[in-house]
Amino acid sequence: MDPTVEPHTVLPLLVLFVPETAFRRSDHLNTDFRGDTTRYGGEQFAHGFDSEHERTGIPSSASDHVMARKKISFARSLLLFNGRKTDESFFKLILRPLPLFLHPGVLWACLIQGTLIGWTVYIGITLAATFLGPPLWLDELSTGFLYCGPFIGAVLGFLLSGFISDWSSKLLTKRNHGVYEPEFRMVLVIPQLVFGSAGLYGFGIVSENVSSGILPAFFFGLEVMGMVLGAVASALYVVDAHRKTLQCVQSSKYR
Repeated sequence: MDPTVEPHTVLPLLVLFVPETAFRRSDHLNTDFRGDTTRYGGEQFAHGFDSEHERTGIPSSASDHVMARKKISFARSLLLFNGRKTDESFFKLILRPLPLFLHPGVLWACLIQGTLIGWTVYIGITLAATFLGPPLWLDELSTGFLYCGPFIGAVLGFLLSGFISDWSSKLLTKRNHGVYEPEFRMVLVIPQLVFGSAGLYGFGIVSENVSSGILPAFFFGLEVMGMVLGAVASALYVVDAHRKTLQCVQSSKYR
C-alpha cells in the first residue's frame, strides 16, 4: 500500500472542513494580569482593585463589551488570505520569538522538550541501521512495526501527564493554603526523568546485543513517554507562569 495515500486523502478534507480560526481575547478577561501596576480604562490601578469592574472583571460600560463577530462564509474561509488576525506589526510578529529565547522560562522549556525530542529523532534514525542489517535482517515493514512501541508510549504519556498534572496541582494547592503556583506543573519532570532515562539506557543496552525487536520497541516507547511528559510539563508551566510575556502584552493596550 502506498504510504502517501492517507496524507493525500486527508489534505483536501483538512482544507475544506478545518478552517483557520483566531480568537481575540478581551482585555477585561485577563484578570491574571491585574496584580501589577497597569493602565486600564484611562485610570491607574496598582496592587488591587479600585472599582467593581476591576474586582469582578465584568465590563461596566457598553463600550467594553465585546461585539460578537459574524461568522464568515464557507467560500471566504477557503481563501488563502481572509483578513488580519491581529493588529500587531507584521515585522514585529516575525522578530518576536527571537528575544523570547533569552527568557529563562522559555529557555528551560526548550531544553526540557528539545533534549528528548532530539533523542527520539536519533533513535528513529538508528532503527534502520540496527534492524535492517545483521543479526536480525528485518525487512522495511517489520522495522516500521517497531514504531508501535513509541506510539503506545505517546498515548500513555498523554494520559499519564493529564492525570498527574491535575492531581499534583490540586494536592499542592491544598497544601499551599489554597494558593496555586505555576511551579506545581513542574512535578511532571520527575516521571519524565524516570521514563526518559529508562528508555534511553534500556534501548542502548538491548540494541548492542539485539536478539529481538520487542525490547527495543518497549524501551523506545518509554523514551517517547518521557518526551511527552516533558513537553506537557514545560508547556503548562510556561503558559501559566509567563502568559503575559509570551503574548507580549504591552501597556499600550490599556491606554
